[in-house]
Amino acid sequence: MAVLPDADRIRIWRGLQRWWSNLREAMPLNKADLRAAVNAADAWVDSNSASYNSALPLAARNGLTSNQKTLLLVAVILMRHNVTLLKTIFGEVD
Repeated sequence: MAVLPDADRIRIWRGLQRWWSNLREAMPLNKADLRAAVNAADAWVDSNSASYNSALPLAARNGLTSNQKTLLLVAVILMRHNVTLLKTIFGEVD
């Protein structure tokens, strides 16, 4: 998996700015620092994708597509972060 194109990183950057602004949640980063954080997170995902894949049980490693593995990780991260947001995306999770 390669890093995202710059246009997609910009979309994430803009989306996060809107998200935090709509929540009226203070964001202690300026725009340049947030953009650097998006770039770093994307680079980290790219650098650690093989490690994530190796951590999965063999059936998941061999049976799930790359997109399904990504969605699995996103679901776990969202559950740890914000179950309401997870439900908004996935529907009921109980």
